[in-house]
Amino acid sequence: MAMGIEAHGEVKERVQRVRIGLTGLAFVFVLVLIGAAITNWSSDPPTANQIIANAIPAEPNEPLAEIGAAPGESSAANAATDNKQ
Repeated sequence: MAMGIEAHGEVKERVQRVRIGLTGLAFVFVLVLIGAAITNWSSDPPTANQIIANAIPAEPNEPLAEIGAAPGESSAANAATDNKQ
């Protein structure tokens, strides 16, 4: 009979530890959410120049095209000039 009471006490202790752990986890989660909200809130709104810069699409980063060695375009251009002659 002593084992049943002792086992019940161990279960209560485990449940209490789980509750404390989950409460701590929830507290950290809330702190991170508050920190993220404060950081986003304190950022400056975009200026007109930033809005315009975001609207203009950036040039694609194609190193072969930059040096004029794009493989598909040169053969098609040569074929077009050969047909015209």
